[in-house]
Amino acid sequence: MPSLSSSRARPAVSVKKLRVGFILAHQFTLSAFANFVDVLRLAADEGDRSRPINCEWHVLSKDMTPIRSSSGLHIHPDARLGRSNDYDYIVVVGGLLDEVSPISAEYIRFLQEAANAKVGLVGICTGAFILHRAGLMEDYQCCVSWFHHEDFLEQFDGLTPISDQIFVVDRNRLTCSGGVSSAHLAAFLVDRHVGSAAAQKSLHIMIIDALHQGEAPQPGLPLELTTKDPLVRKALVRMQHTLHTPQSVQQIADGLGVSRRKLERHFANSLDLSPLAAATRIRIAQAKLLLREPDTSLTEVAAQTGFCDTSHLLRVFRKHEGMTPSVFRNMPENRQ
Repeated sequence: MPSLSSSRARPAVSVKKLRVGFILAHQFTLSAFANFVDVLRLAADEGDRSRPINCEWHVLSKDMTPIRSSSGLHIHPDARLGRSNDYDYIVVVGGLLDEVSPISAEYIRFLQEAANAKVGLVGICTGAFILHRAGLMEDYQCCVSWFHHEDFLEQFDGLTPISDQIFVVDRNRLTCSGGVSSAHLAAFLVDRHVGSAAAQKSLHIMIIDALHQGEAPQPGLPLELTTKDPLVRKALVRMQHTLHTPQSVQQIADGLGVSRRKLERHFANSLDLSPLAAATRIRIAQAKLLLREPDTSLTEVAAQTGFCDTSHLLRVFRKHEGMTPSVFRNMPENRQ
């Protein structure tokens, strides 16, 4: 006869639906990390009670040394590098590009072990740079911020990143541009492993209005240039990347492998604008941002936005905004 103790029902072992390990680079971006982990926290329990029921996450370290973020705040790791297949995803959070250095051999071995075990590898912010340097993005597409697009091209010859989407999922490699887009990528994973209700709840509590898919465009362009046309979006990103040395419409078309006529037709259908008019709006929008910085001279504004000189800037700016750059700068709402 079995004993009383052996006949008792054993408590069920809690199985996490989503397990994430974080590797934080030196000078990592705190907001990108916080947005990602907060989505996990809110999806893990009812309300915002924060119990790791459905999700589990750890900041991993080889020696448990606190990690300094680009804002100066430090994060204390809570787990040592162990078995990579204890996790569904390993998330590498990058940060300041000038501070991004190759990660140590211990971390590379851990990430390679994860790749061999089919664990998902995630690059956040400049985390895609780190994964590429570690040799872990061969034949994978990746997403980087439009702000770092040219830096990526310089560092990885022959590789073209995607900079007109907030994140990219290519099999078991996931990359995103950072900032709020890391919350959307985290919500994508929660939706996949825990459920759509948990993903939506997390974003709503964080006052993020809706779950965006990876194809959503990165912010930075004027709102009136929002479009779902992939050709137009790629052209707009090229315009954004070459603000200080604007390309002709023909050069942009050649770079995209289409005829100038096709490019103009797509712009007319999706934005009711010519490519030239759209490029001018992007340059004016950037000029307005720079004019809000009191230490930036008009000469510098003109140079950084591709105008020949201050006279050219003044003429185009006044045509589009109905005022000179100086009047715009001196408006009360634009003074810092």
